[in-house]
Parts: sequence; C-alpha cells; structure tokens
Amino acid sequence: MFADSAKIIIKSGKGGDGHVSFRREKYVPNGGPDGGDGGHGGNLIFQVDDGLNTLNDFRHKRKYAAGHGEDGRKRNCHGRNGEDLVIKVPAGTIIRDAESDKVIADMSGENRRQIILKGGRGGLGNQHFATATMQAPKYAQPGQPGIELEVRLELKVIADVGLVGFPNVGKSTLLSRVTNAQPKIANYHFTTLNPNLGVVDLDGTNGFVIADIPGLIEGASEGVGLGHAFLKHIERTKVMIHIVDAASVEGRDPIADIYAINQELENFNPKLMEKPQVIAANKIDAIFDEAESALPVLKAEFEPKGIQVFPISAVSGQGLKELLYYVNEMLGKLDQAPVVYEQEFYPETKEFQSGSFTVEYDAKDNVYIAEGPKIEKMLGYTNIDSEKGFLFFQKFLREHGILEELEKAGISEGDTVRMYGHEFDYYK
Repeated sequence: MFADSAKIIIKSGKGGDGHVSFRREKYVPNGGPDGGDGGHGGNLIFQVDDGLNTLNDFRHKRKYAAGHGEDGRKRNCHGRNGEDLVIKVPAGTIIRDAESDKVIADMSGENRRQIILKGGRGGLGNQHFATATMQAPKYAQPGQPGIELEVRLELKVIADVGLVGFPNVGKSTLLSRVTNAQPKIANYHFTTLNPNLGVVDLDGTNGFVIADIPGLIEGASEGVGLGHAFLKHIERTKVMIHIVDAASVEGRDPIADIYAINQELENFNPKLMEKPQVIAANKIDAIFDEAESALPVLKAEFEPKGIQVFPISAVSGQGLKELLYYVNEMLGKLDQAPVVYEQEFYPETKEFQSGSFTVEYDAKDNVYIAEGPKIEKMLGYTNIDSEKGFLFFQKFLREHGILEELEKAGISEGDTVRMYGHEFDYYK
C-alpha cells in the first residue's frame, strides 16, 4: 500500500545532570569541587534515503526518541553524550508541526539531512560554581529536558511534469508508453491509486521526470474521490500536461473537463494555476471524422490563450514525440531550482510558550537581571556566540515580552543585562 502521510511523535534526548562531589585524597582532606558535567542529549535527525519512496514504515511505529546524556561523575568526569537518532525518509518529505500544520523542514533539493530536535544540554558540575566566597558549592546544574513534538510527515512526489485529467482518459497509458514505468491499466475509473513516476528519455536532451496524478474529479479539492490524497503531489511539478479524451469515448465534453479540473486545482491552491499547461488531446486513433471531433474546438478555445493542443494516441504513439519535445523545451525556459517549502515553525520555541520570568535591577553591580525557566532553557538551546544564534535569541526576548519588561524597569541604551552567567549590553 502506498503511504504518503503519517503522524509520529519524536523526542530528543535529555541532557545528563551535573555531578556534585569533592576531591578526597590522602593529605587533601578538604579538596575543592570536582563534579563533572552531564552529557548532552542526542539529537533527532531526519535524513533522505533514495531507496525509499513511501512512508509505509511509519504506519507501524509512531514514537521515536534519541538517547539521553549520562550524568556527570566525580573527578571531573564528563557524562557520555546521548546517541543521535536518524530517521530516514524519502526525498520530497515535508515535516510539519501536527498542531499548527506549519513547515518544520522540507527534505528536498540540497536538504538531505537536518537536525529537527536538538538534544538537551548537559548540566554543569559543581566545579563550575566555585567562587571566592563559595569554595565548596553543593549545587550542580540539572540537564535540560529533550523536546517532544508530534509531527505530520507528508510526501509530495518530485517530478518535473504532472499528468492531470479525469479518470480513464489515458494518463497511465501515456506514462507507460513514454517511460519505463509500469502502472496498472484497465478500463474503469480509479485504476491508478498511487502517483506513478517515470523518466522520459529524449535524444539530444537531459529528459525529465513525469508523474501520473490520479484521483482528479469534480469536488476533488473538497476531498471527493481521491482528491485530497493526491492533489498535493502536483504542487512540486513545473509543467502540467492536461490529458483529455478527444474522441469523447465516454460521451464527455473535453473542454468542460479541462475547466472543471482547472477549477479544482485553483480551489486547492491558487498558485497551481500559475504553472504552464499543455493539452494532450488523446485517443485520436478512435476519431473517424476529424471535422466532427473535439480537436478543432479545443484548439480554438485554448491556443489563443497560449495553451498548445497536441493530438496524440497514447496507444499507437502518434503525436507523442512532438508533445514531449515541446514540454522539454518549456522546462528549459523555467527556473530549474526544485520547489522547496521554507521553514515556518521552530521546534525550540515550543518549549518556551509558557513559564514566568522576572526582571530586576541590581544597584550594587549596576546591572539588570532577567531570569526564568524559559530564559534559561533558551540560553541552553541557542548558540549565542554565532550571529544567527544571537539574532534568534534577541527575537525570542522581544516576542516573549522580556525586552518590554526591561524597558519598564528603566533600562537605557548601553546598560548591562545579566542572564545566567551571560552579560549583554542593551541596545534597541
């Protein structure tokens, strides 16, 4: 069974706790602190596997978790880091937050491997908290928890060209004729229950990948038939070949069919109508009087709109060469970059939607102190030494009202803010 969507729960590893211990050696009865740091939790990673083409494996297992970091030990021994967990998916898989439906990652194009959930940072051992006035700290930092998230995996096939049209107009026959694909073909509706891919090889060109998109009927954009299941696969294609039954074997009006399918495409995603189309008027081998066929009417209706109409026979192969070379020429004029969806959701921020914080002024040190669980967690998850990480942290402070509270406390430009051992100069 072809599976192109799945819901799973993923979790990164918890960081190990820092250790509290003191040196106890002969002749050194009161040695200093030597508690080691906890290991970092394992990351949850998604990676493209070219050997996969469905999400079937996720139907049988729903929970995936990376390894936890080990606790620190005495004698400054660092706990072992937790093992990363790598989840393999087919190219074209989009990872979405199940609650908001926002994109976390699109495993397409050059994005072959991505850390989706970072493991919790290991806690610091008590050796880090020794000061001139506190030489024997009995405190160690706990490891940060991992992040748990329910995500929805959605597979959108990666093809240059999509075959669209009503059932039984010959999409599968055309695919089998021009590629090495072997779709199931029979004379009844919804023979094709899976998107089928094939590679078109043309002399003197690089060729292209073509996909048979099944399940399109009126009401498809509202979930009628197999509409919702497969409309999404058209979104990555660059060109659409709209196949109609020019011989009206089943008594259908091919012009009405084209407008009906285009309406479903627009209802599903208006951007689909921006994609170039070409019409393949199929089954001309069954036309006995061309003057009375739908061909002249199709050409008169669509060619003035810039949509070329090609009479073809998927069975005999008539007209296919002209159609395919024209489509290849169209592709050559388009942007060759793959359609990749931008990240909309950052899992790190999900942990910080709740929890309080405090802002106060320390007159003795002339610094403003901002503290709270979500600030401490964000500092642990963010690499503030990098420009990107620091900008991300600034955005977090602004969006969660922390900068606003600092301003209410009277902070001015150039003043110092202290957050869990980090000090920053405040500037708007």
